[in-house]
Formats: sequence, C-alpha cells, structure tokens
Amino acid sequence: MPNNIVMSGPECCENPPNYLSGGGGGGGAGHVQQLGGFNCYLSGPLDSAQAIILVSDVFGYEAPKLRKLADKVAAAGFYVVVPDFLRGDPRIPNDEKPLEVWIVDHGPDQGFEYAKPVIEALKSKGVTKIGAAGFCWGAKVVVELAKYAYIQAAVLLHPSFVVIDDMHAVKIPISILGAEIDRYSSPELVKQFEMALNAKPEVDAFVKIFPGVTHGWAVRYNDEDELAVKSAEESHQDMLGWFEKHLK
Repeated sequence: MPNNIVMSGPECCENPPNYLSGGGGGGGAGHVQQLGGFNCYLSGPLDSAQAIILVSDVFGYEAPKLRKLADKVAAAGFYVVVPDFLRGDPRIPNDEKPLEVWIVDHGPDQGFEYAKPVIEALKSKGVTKIGAAGFCWGAKVVVELAKYAYIQAAVLLHPSFVVIDDMHAVKIPISILGAEIDRYSSPELVKQFEMALNAKPEVDAFVKIFPGVTHGWAVRYNDEDELAVKSAEESHQDMLGWFEKHLK
C-alpha cells in the first residue's frame, strides 16, 4: 500500500461526534471486549456466521452514533465489530495538532494491517462471511481489504484518501455512498469511481450520491436536521441491504 497519503480537506474533521449523547466508554446494546488484540465494541448474536466490521472515521470507535449504527446492523442478525484501530488516540475535536501531524501515527495503511488479526479472530469463532463498512478514514482501510479479498462485501461512506486506482483493484462487491457537498470525495470523484467500477463487470458495484448532505453525514449528522437524519437512515438501510444481499 502506498505511503503517500493525500490529505483530505478540512471537512474531514468538521461536525465532530457529540460524546455527551451516549457512547464513550458505555452506551449501546453491545459491550467492549478485546478481539484480535484490539478493544472492540461488539454487538449482535455470538453464533452468527456473518460478521460486519465497522471502521470508524478519525474520531474513533467510541462515537455514539457509530455504536448506535452497530446495534442497528446487529439487530438484523449480524455479529458487529467496531475496532479501536486508532488505539485510544482518536482525533480530538478542535485539536491544535494539525491533521497532517496526527495522521503520521494513524495512517489507513496501519488500519489495514490491524484489520487482519481481527478478521482471523472472527474466523476462529466460526464466522464464514465478513463484510466491512468504512467511514471517511475507515473507507480507505476497507477499500484495501476489498482489493485483497480479505472480506466478502464492502461499503464506503463519504470516503477519504480513496483514489481511482483503488477501484481498478477491487475484487469483491462494493458500494460507495457519497455526499453531494464534499470537497474531498466530491460527486465528480465518486462518479469517476463508478466509471472505474463499471469497467469491471465481474465486480458487483453500487454507487449513490446523497443530495444536500455534507461529508460525514452518515455518522455525524445533526439530530435537529430532518434532512440529515433522513439521509443518514437511508444510507444505513442501503449499507445493510448491500450486506444482506452479499453475505446472507
């Protein structure tokens, strides 16, 4: 995986999660436990043969809305894992440390390597099919997993760091859910992703751009914004539908 990470625009860190709304060390129907050497938020039936890994954005695995989404996916019968690939050092809202400095110790290439033991741990528990969804930073982790077929289905939501060449290398079914207002993964770039995937008929792909929403909307939406909430819920259903199609 190349080391030349292209930095996303400032919107990557806009609209940080509200930790006061729940989550943090607790909250949600699941629990935190070690899996594959990482603290993970785990939710869903332990005996499920299908697992979903949700890879967070730069704000980390404790974000309340991310855990709420994990519970929603778990309710559909999947065993859901939200790993702490940032190892207890998520991006802090309004941090004075530039993103360019923080990312040096938290490259998506590290997340890709970290995912491997988590996947092996799931397989050792009897899981036979694994899907992964990545948000912003996590989307780059997931697309790398998709390029090497470590998973059986992938969803990227408002991706960062993802480039067109990644699409040429994807080997498994992939869905990309983008935002209309996104200075990094712009609709134009997402359309280029779609064109690259359309050139690979052997790979099932679904691409959708959500109107009127901004980067991060799927897990960092404002509860008071009716359009944002509706769009986030729609993206969650699209994601869940993709996994049900390809994993069940």
